[in-house]
Amino acid sequence: MKLFNILFTLFGVVTVIFFLFQILPGDPARMMMDQNEDVEQLEIIKKKYGFDEPILKQYLYYLNDLSIISIHSKNPEKINFIRENKYSFTKIYDFQNSTLVLKFPYLRESYQRRGVKVSTIIMDTFPNTVVLAISSILFATVFGLLLGIFSALYKETLFDNSIQLFSTFGMSMPSFLSSIIFAWIFGFVLADITGLNMTGSLFELDDFGDEYRLELKNLILPSIVLGIRPIAVISMMMRNSLIETLKKNYVITAYAKGLSKSKVILNHCLKNSLNPVITALSGWFASLLAGSVFVEYIFGWNGLGREIVNSLNLLDVPVIIGAVIVVSFSFIMINIFVDYIYKFLDPRIS
Repeated sequence: MKLFNILFTLFGVVTVIFFLFQILPGDPARMMMDQNEDVEQLEIIKKKYGFDEPILKQYLYYLNDLSIISIHSKNPEKINFIRENKYSFTKIYDFQNSTLVLKFPYLRESYQRRGVKVSTIIMDTFPNTVVLAISSILFATVFGLLLGIFSALYKETLFDNSIQLFSTFGMSMPSFLSSIIFAWIFGFVLADITGLNMTGSLFELDDFGDEYRLELKNLILPSIVLGIRPIAVISMMMRNSLIETLKKNYVITAYAKGLSKSKVILNHCLKNSLNPVITALSGWFASLLAGSVFVEYIFGWNGLGREIVNSLNLLDVPVIIGAVIVVSFSFIMINIFVDYIYKFLDPRIS
């Protein structure tokens, strides 16, 4: 059942994105020509990429490329002709004019980078986005849980009110605005003190342009910016959940037995207060993959989000659809993983 839901969700995502770009203004074939527009060359490009076919036929061809079991023409003139340098496949059965194959999903080639597969672009950029998302969620989880726990323990004090004010402010601050502020203050105004750059990726070319080197300091500012809103949500949810847990009978009994506050919190309250926090974490980790679009673009981080922005500007549809499919699949896998965490935290959940 879960496999069916995954496939149905991805099918819906592909369908919506594909037809959305068909109705938007702009001609990918003309954009590929740049300023050197020639009618004959334009027709060649349209034929090569299937732009001269009806929209429904283009859609079916694309679904065929994405499917692991697909049918391909034996005619070299057709867009779905089975080429070894194009598909990674194993033949299942030969028909008279077509071939049934088992293959890896083919995300096609970029319209703007001739001969470069979308899968190659994603493999080059998506790991950087994952590193950024994991760093942000770890930062948000550690500080969010600590702030939430202390806020619950010192309820209705100045410290608690300050945390709630910070949480409200953090949730209302858009990522693109906080990116600009943090980049300007810590990467420009205070650059001599912080040693941080306004822009930069995980790997940067050295001064001689000979090799790439790891630049972990470029991870600091985007991670903090992406982590601000999750910190606010996690701290508020942890606070409210822990306050409710502290009222439970088994907690009162633990105190009556003479257990210290630290043991009661760690052994009896913390685990039982984490379910709503895990729910928030799963949603925010998934949204970080999508929300990193603006952050990566502003900080010059070489990730999938920045690639999406560049592809939107150039109407590079295969890259956009491929990126959305990868992000959607990540959402689904994260939710499945969270279901198993629920079962670990609460055995009553089956």
